[in-house]
Amino acid sequence: MKPHVFIIAEAGVNHNGSLELAYKLVDAAKEANADCVKFQTYITENDTAVNCEKAEYQKTEQQESQYELLKKLELSFDDFRKIQEYCKKKGIMFLSTPFDIESLKFLEEIHMPIWKIASSEVENFQLLREMAKTHKPIILSTGMCTIEEISNAVDVLKKYGAGEIKILHCNTQYPTPMEDVNLKAMYELKSMFQCDIGYSDHTQGIEVPIAAVAMGATIIEKHFTLDRNMEGPDHVASLNPLELK
Repeated sequence: MKPHVFIIAEAGVNHNGSLELAYKLVDAAKEANADCVKFQTYITENDTAVNCEKAEYQKTEQQESQYELLKKLELSFDDFRKIQEYCKKKGIMFLSTPFDIESLKFLEEIHMPIWKIASSEVENFQLLREMAKTHKPIILSTGMCTIEEISNAVDVLKKYGAGEIKILHCNTQYPTPMEDVNLKAMYELKSMFQCDIGYSDHTQGIEVPIAAVAMGATIIEKHFTLDRNMEGPDHVASLNPLELK
């Protein structure tokens, strides 16, 4: 019998900095029967240089920096407490990816059950060490990473006592062109690291995650939004609520 596929509905920053929109994203994830809804917890000052340039896919006519964009999308720790409570009320698991030590400590304080490591943090060994020391399960995303970088991250996590490690194949182009998906990379990751593998998807549509499951993915992570036409960096590569369902 095939194992259950764990579906991460990635709200990310698609709340646009609004707690009310975050609640609506939780509702949509629950309605779609996702296993969890995941956000991103960060303190912009701790994570991003003031003059940092935006990624190509984030660039619009607005002449703002990466710092200004992230600051606009940042939710407070108090907001995340409220979102977690709302998830409990709705009966869906709350997860959030930390991007700095202070955010990690906060999420540990509110008893995050699983850590999800973003592709951008695979070489952030200080963050990885602190995660591993909690001995919780870890899901590691690998966009932009070489095999050597993934191997180094796994070594750090194991050395400092991480729980079960699962690895997600990922391409971090938003949206990812079909010709760049390369799902066979999952076989390489499974063979090298002898762990469960999954797929974090940034293509448009639902075909590629379905193919990934057919090829053995036990975790699917997919961005979703209330409306792809909303202003913000990730909406265009996200599913709408009906597609998520």
